Amino acid sequence: MFPTPKPQLTPNTYAYESEPMVKATGFREYDARWIFGQEINIMGVQALGMGLGTLLKEMGKPPEIVTGHDFRSYSANIKMALVTGLMAAGCKVHDIGLAVTPMAYFAQFELDVPAVAMVTASHNENGWTGVKMGADKPRTFGPDEMGRLKEIVLSAAFDLSGGGSYAFVENFPQRYMDDLVKNRGIKRPLKVVAACGNGTAGAFSPQVLERLGVEVVPLDTELDHTFPKYNPNPEDLEMLHAIRDAVLEHKADVGFGFDGDGDRCGVIDEKGQEIYADVVGVMLARDLSRLHPGATFVADVKSTGLYQTDPVLKENNVTIDYWKTGHSHIKRRVTELQAVAGFEKSGHFFFNPPVGRGYDDGLVSAIAILEMLDRNPSKSMSDLRGELQKTWQTPTMSPHCDDETKYGVVDKVVKRFQDMKANGEEVAGHPIADLITVNGVRVVADDGTWGLVRASSNKPELVVVIESPVSEERMREMFKAVDDVLRENPEVGAYNQSI
Repeated sequence: MFPTPKPQLTPNTYAYESEPMVKATGFREYDARWIFGQEINIMGVQALGMGLGTLLKEMGKPPEIVTGHDFRSYSANIKMALVTGLMAAGCKVHDIGLAVTPMAYFAQFELDVPAVAMVTASHNENGWTGVKMGADKPRTFGPDEMGRLKEIVLSAAFDLSGGGSYAFVENFPQRYMDDLVKNRGIKRPLKVVAACGNGTAGAFSPQVLERLGVEVVPLDTELDHTFPKYNPNPEDLEMLHAIRDAVLEHKADVGFGFDGDGDRCGVIDEKGQEIYADVVGVMLARDLSRLHPGATFVADVKSTGLYQTDPVLKENNVTIDYWKTGHSHIKRRVTELQAVAGFEKSGHFFFNPPVGRGYDDGLVSAIAILEMLDRNPSKSMSDLRGELQKTWQTPTMSPHCDDETKYGVVDKVVKRFQDMKANGEEVAGHPIADLITVNGVRVVADDGTWGLVRASSNKPELVVVIESPVSEERMREMFKAVDDVLRENPEVGAYNQSI
């Protein structure tokens, strides 16, 4: 019998090296994230593999799975520990090696393998690790599967029937890159900055973009798991400023910023201005709705209100579905509704055929943007952005809040705004026109200014976003009103960044 995981063990002790440690909070809504060494140890990763293999059999899935790992100093070791656990549970493991996350999703289709377990800390800082998992391509696990996996692992309820096997898939990155450029090419002469923050995407993104026919200016594409310049996160201002400077220096047409595991893409226009991912989504929805009138698009609840008010989308009879934030939630919703695409403010974009296969891939997003520019040869990125109504929007801001308390805090914030609306109270000096509570709370004033509070699914944080179609002043007023409600809860700490 494999030992039952402990929630905490002291490093550099006998127990730490002979028992599994798995902190319960690492099981998130739609993937798993831990600080390696502090919240999970190698035996804990083995337990996770055993639990995942057990769950696949419980779900009635063939015990066969694709795995890969991102470029961190410890990711390969973690992956092999996961593999031993999967094999102990009877799984046939196909290892594609060093990979971006969408390469692992692609492998499910290319190798005809039902399940995936990608070892990645995504955009999180060094020290973090995690696994993105799924068993129904292109969908990944949601709260139900993650909840059951948590139960199996923490109670050591493993089916260790054995009989597993391991196979390394040679040269798989080439198959992935060949597929991305197949029957695709950009005719318009374009210069593109490709920034990777020294993360995994640097091994693949410049090559793919060059094969499409654009001129590429590589920025921090050398792999270096210390991330010496900035964290590879396209929502991080340091990364965005680095892309801006490179775009202006090289007179590029667009700048792309790929995150640590390559499933997101941030965008800077030719003037060096960031275009928030949800606004890029509106631009792409406009472009694609001309090709697919009557299309459905999914947007996460953090996203701009322009999806509902844009005249081109209305003219093309577009249906907009606001849904729960999170790559797994939006991915599932796009599949369920057979939407043309889904857009998440963090930069996870999901395109169904003919653009993509339904999963999030930063390179597919970049290709869709380049094809949009190709279809509009007389217009720049800033021209296309300028056709949209102007709004004033904050970056995604994250005040600290412990994993153990963050959901309870959000419940209190939701109740507070519900009481305000029921009592006819105003928010930031205006009546409350709407409350969207599909994921946290999005409080909307009568002039369209809105503020969102939700719990982060990845880290011990809350998430706050504000937007106003009226003015910067109204945006700041709404931020103060939302923050005042947050500060009624002493568990809420400082922001990672603020306006």
